[in-house]
Amino acid sequence: MNPGIIASFIPIISVIVTGIVLISYFYFRSKEKQIMIEKGLSFEQMIEILKSRKDNYALLKIGIIISFFGIGLGIGLLIERLANIDELIPFFIFFMLGLGFIVAHFASQKLTEKKENK
Repeated sequence: MNPGIIASFIPIISVIVTGIVLISYFYFRSKEKQIMIEKGLSFEQMIEILKSRKDNYALLKIGIIISFFGIGLGIGLLIERLANIDELIPFFIFFMLGLGFIVAHFASQKLTEKKENK
């Protein structure tokens, strides 16, 4: 199969996947609220439940993860340039991404404990 044909499907598939994710998000969110209404919860109780699930450190976590992704990409590209080994780029990206998730989890956990102790 021609690589040009495959490459032309990438934007189409990306749009379809993004649409499916967004539609699923809004569908399950409305379904959740419907279930709360069926259980007889008042508006104030629903707001309280939804606020309690909110992650206050989501942007911090995303920032840490993106930073580690960039560091992994940079290290991989640097090693590829110095040692001419292409296979290490994905390794360093995934390794640093995993490390970023771990650091983000512990940073969020520490900040949450600090906030609760005040």
